[in-house]
Amino acid sequence: MDAAKQRKFLLVGLFLALFFSSLDQTVVGTAMPRIIGELGGLSIMTWVTTAYMLTSTTVVPIAGKIADVYGRRIVYIAGLTVFMTGSALCGTSTTMLQLIVFRALQGIGGGIMMPMAMTIVGDIFPLEQRGKWQGMMGALFGLSSVVGPTIGGWIVDYSSWQWVFYINLPIGVLAVITIFLGLQGEKVRSDKVVIDYAGVAWLISGTVSLLLGLNLGGTEYKWASWQILSLLALSIISWLLFVKTEKRAVDPVLSLALFKNKIFVVTNIVGFLMGLGMFGSLMFLPLFFQGVLGISATGSGNTMLPMMVAMMLTSIITGRFAAKLPFRPVYLSGMTLMAAAFYLMSTMTVHTTQLTAIFYIITLGIGMGIIMPMLTIAVQSAFGAERRGVATSATQFFRSIGGTLGMTLLGTAFNSYSITIMRRDFFPVVQNVPGVSVSPLWGLIEKGQNDPHSLFNVLLSPGTLTMIPTEFKEILLAPLKIALAQSLYIVFGLAALFAVLGMLVSLLIGSAKVERKLVKPPKDAGVTLFAEGISSVELAAELVPDLIGTVKPKRKK
Repeated sequence: MDAAKQRKFLLVGLFLALFFSSLDQTVVGTAMPRIIGELGGLSIMTWVTTAYMLTSTTVVPIAGKIADVYGRRIVYIAGLTVFMTGSALCGTSTTMLQLIVFRALQGIGGGIMMPMAMTIVGDIFPLEQRGKWQGMMGALFGLSSVVGPTIGGWIVDYSSWQWVFYINLPIGVLAVITIFLGLQGEKVRSDKVVIDYAGVAWLISGTVSLLLGLNLGGTEYKWASWQILSLLALSIISWLLFVKTEKRAVDPVLSLALFKNKIFVVTNIVGFLMGLGMFGSLMFLPLFFQGVLGISATGSGNTMLPMMVAMMLTSIITGRFAAKLPFRPVYLSGMTLMAAAFYLMSTMTVHTTQLTAIFYIITLGIGMGIIMPMLTIAVQSAFGAERRGVATSATQFFRSIGGTLGMTLLGTAFNSYSITIMRRDFFPVVQNVPGVSVSPLWGLIEKGQNDPHSLFNVLLSPGTLTMIPTEFKEILLAPLKIALAQSLYIVFGLAALFAVLGMLVSLLIGSAKVERKLVKPPKDAGVTLFAEGISSVELAAELVPDLIGTVKPKRKK
C-alpha cells in the first residue's frame, strides 16, 4: 500500500476513534436517569463519571511515553481494544458498582486514544498542515459534545441504555482496521528499552490521590477532614518522589528535560490556566440558563450550541494558519477574549436576555477555539519525533488537571459565596412574608438555612416548581433567582482572573513560532509516514489530488 492510501486509511481511523471516544463522554450523562432507574445506586452515581476521569487523566502521559518507545500503532490499537472491552462490559452491568469499575477500564482506553490522535497527526503531516488537521480534530471533539446528549436521548427513548455503550463496538472495530492498515510498516526503537516502573508508580499515585482529593473534598468529606488531607499529602509526597526518580531514571516516563524548553513550559501553563477557567465555568452555565433564566434543560443545551459552533469554526481557522503565526499573539488574543467573555458573564443578572447571554458565550467559544489547536502545534514544534508522543500527551495531561482543579476551586467558591448571599439577601426577605411559616414551603426554607443549595435545586426541578402554591411563587422564586445570579458572579469573576493570568503568562513565550525544519526522521523512531522533509505541496498532492487540482510531483531519484 502506498503512503497516500495509508494516510487516507489512517485519517479515517483517527476521526472515527476520536469521535466515538469523545461522544461517549456526553451520551452517558443523558442516559444516567434511566440507568439509575434500573440499577439503583443514586448515592454513587457521580462515580460513573469520576472513575472514567481518574483513569483517563492518569494514563495520558504514560501512554505518550509508551508510544514513543514501542510505536504508535500497538499503543493506539491497545487503547481502542481496552476502550471497546470496557464499553461492552458497561453494557452488561447489573449493578452501579459494576458500571463504575467498567467505566474506569473504559477510561484507560480513552486516555490512551485522545492524545495519540494529535501525536499521529504530528507524525504524518508537515508543520504547515498539522494545524489544519488538528484544528479539525478539535472541532470534531466540539461537535461530539453538541450532538452527544441528543444521540444519547434518542438511544434511550427508542432502545435501551445498554446501547449507549454497545454502539461503540462496530465503530471501534472499523477504527481498529483502518488504523492497523494506516500505520503498517511503522518503525520502532530497536535499542534496549529500560522501563521506568518507579516513575510510572509515583505518577499514578500522585495523580490519582490529587484527583480523588479534589473530587471528594467539600462533597463526600470536609476539606479539613483527615481523609482529604491524607490524599493531598500523599499526592505531594508522590510528586516529590516522582521528580527525584525522574532525575535518576535512564529513560524517564516524563523527562524533566522537557521543562527546560520555554515553549513547552509556557504553553502548558497557558493550557492549564485555560482548563482552570474553562471547564469550571462551563459547568455553571447551564445553572444560569435553567435556574435564573428559566430555560428548559433541552433549551439550555441549544443555547450552548452557538458557543460550540464558534469554537469549532475558530479552531479550524486557527489551525489552518497556525504554522505562520507566532505563538504569543495567538495565546494573548485567545486569553483576552476569554477574559472579556468571563467578565461579561459575571455581569449577568435576572434581567439578562437569552440573546445577550448567547453573545457572551460565543465570545468565549471564539477565544477557546483560537488557543486550543495552537497548544498542540507549539509543543510538537519544539521537539523531535522521538519525544513527540510524551510531549503531546503532557499538554493534554496539564489541561485535564487544570480542568479538574478549576471545577473544584470554582465549586468551592460558589458554595461559600452563595451561603453568604442567601443569608444576607434571601432568608431575611422570605421569613417575613405573611403566612409562609405555616405553608408547606416552611420545611424547605428551614432546611435551606443549613443547606442553602437545596433551595437552588427548586429552580432546576420542574416537578417541584409545580408544587409551590401560586401565591408564594413570585415571593419565593424572584429573590431565589437573584441570589443564584449573584452567587454565580464569583464563579465567572474568578474564571476571568485565571484568563488574565493566562494573558500575562503568554507574554513570556517571546517571539517563538513554528520553525520549518527540513530534516529526515530518526532512523529507528516514528513511522514510515513521517512528514519531516516532505514539502506541504508534495504531501497535499499525494493525499488529496482531486481536491487541490494538482498532479502528484515526481520525486527525484
